[in-house]
Amino acid sequence: MTEAAWAATRTKNTFFSERYHRIAARRGKKRALIAVGHSQIVSVYLILSTGASYRELGAQYMQEKIEKKRKAYLSSELKKLGYEVTLTKSTTASTIGN
Repeated sequence: MTEAAWAATRTKNTFFSERYHRIAARRGKKRALIAVGHSQIVSVYLILSTGASYRELGAQYMQEKIEKKRKAYLSSELKKLGYEVTLTKSTTASTIGN
């Protein structure tokens, strides 16, 4: 399984590659490799048990998920403080993060 995980980490713009790099930065390369192998096993099990086809989530999947969760959290915190919150995307906010 680790050989399949190594191969998955070498691909570009894929979910497993991004997962490897995010974990490797925090926990190390070997632990990240095992985590990717585990993710692959879970994916294969779900595909075989449900009969669904594999759908690549892409490298930006986790970043978008984290951003969505953070927006919801910060909005709820402002609402707790008594503010009305309306989220609109500005052009300057997108250039700050890059």
